[in-house]
Amino acid sequence: MRVVDTSAWIETLIGSPTGAKIRDLLPPRDAWIVPTIVQFELARWLAREAPQIAENVLAFSQICIVVPLETDLALAAADISATHRLAMADAIVYATARLRQADLLTCDAHFNELPGAIVVAKSAH
Repeated sequence: MRVVDTSAWIETLIGSPTGAKIRDLLPPRDAWIVPTIVQFELARWLAREAPQIAENVLAFSQICIVVPLETDLALAAADISATHRLAMADAIVYATARLRQADLLTCDAHFNELPGAIVVAKSAH
């Protein structure tokens, strides 16, 4: 099981060199875990940057394992945020991975030292 962070989605969608590396690490569709905060971040980015593909991308996100922000996840994210000094959305994404016993695929360097994080460094475009 794998949580795919918004940064990894975006790099893949724009077809960057980093996205090419990420493509090989994407799980089968039935192993994607999508926190609802990632759906929010994707919808916001797609509306601004790629409205022509928004419907298809968001439809794909909905057939994955969608994890809503509920109390247990919110409390775990708050603890993770305090412990690892992560911003709210990042803490929610990471807490989702931990609670679901999944790893996290991301391009965000602030996850580098965290267990279960697979960080693909962004290449120069």
